[in-house]
Amino acid sequence: MSHVDELSIIGFKSIRELKNLSLRSLNVLIGANGAGKSNFISMFRMLNEMYEQQFQLYVQKQGGPDAILYFGREQTERLHAEFHFGHNGYDFDLVPTSDNRLVFKQESSRFKGMYYSTTPHPALLGTGHAESKLKEASDKYSPYVRDSVKKWRVYHFHDTGEKARVKQRHLSNDNLRLKEDAANLAAYLRMLYQKHPESYQRIVATIRLVAPFFGDFVHRPEEPETIELEWSQKGSPDTPFKAHVLSDGTLRFICLATLLLQPVELLPDTVLIDEPELGLHPYAISVLADIFQQVAESRQLIVSTQSVELVNELEPEEVIVVDQENGASIFRRFERSELEGWLQEYAMGELWKRNVLGGRP
Repeated sequence: MSHVDELSIIGFKSIRELKNLSLRSLNVLIGANGAGKSNFISMFRMLNEMYEQQFQLYVQKQGGPDAILYFGREQTERLHAEFHFGHNGYDFDLVPTSDNRLVFKQESSRFKGMYYSTTPHPALLGTGHAESKLKEASDKYSPYVRDSVKKWRVYHFHDTGEKARVKQRHLSNDNLRLKEDAANLAAYLRMLYQKHPESYQRIVATIRLVAPFFGDFVHRPEEPETIELEWSQKGSPDTPFKAHVLSDGTLRFICLATLLLQPVELLPDTVLIDEPELGLHPYAISVLADIFQQVAESRQLIVSTQSVELVNELEPEEVIVVDQENGASIFRRFERSELEGWLQEYAMGELWKRNVLGGRP
């Protein structure tokens, strides 16, 4: 497995210095608005763009180096990150340029504590390459690192407006994996229906728990070139409805259920989700917490949340509290022994509300 065991981040957005944070199978970040939870998740989103060699485009879309470096280049000279997973590791240093880019000061693959260049020739290290070399590196160690890093995926299902991609038509063969914004949800569900019926039925049954009116997804017998999400109401299988009829919360839960309840072998090794509770009923959040626990038995989950109901379902070791001190994000994980007296009367979410854990404005 390619779970992230430990990471360090220095100089990224609100994260001035985070060293050697250990991660478990289930990691839920809590904290006030602006504390830095989403910035932690966005480090992995940046890593996805780096791996796909779209880093410079990402930097410009973010607003340039000063929007990525902690308090800009006047205060932060470099961005450093390193990830440890199993016997391997990956790290890089990024520095700003006068033409408003971020380039690699160094980029390395690691095996058992030893560093190796991601380029075949060590002399090429530190020359300021603009895009990551990890995807195409041909040295002895990078293929193992590459195989792990590409399996860390960030998902965001916030956009459920009229023009959201999840509501649009898309190619019916676009089903190799569920896209990060569920833009190919209909095609992916059709693939699960045809090739993984047990997982598909589990998804449908779980959706019915939180949306009792839901019948099933509509699968037309023909194989069209394009497809869009259609569903039927319970008791009326012959009347199809489109995605725009669903409430935002129901559509987001459908996206989450499809992602998390697909066959385990299709899931990324590490799944990151930012505020999955958005628009969900408290009962749906409770169901989602149960799904998190099930998925964490075989995959790694990193989630940021504002939901007390979700945190109430968690163990102390699964929670990471994010606060800001002097303009910088700090991260803390509690041990059960630290909270033993409190936990006899209160759940973790209640302790958060009472400001026992921190993570409050």
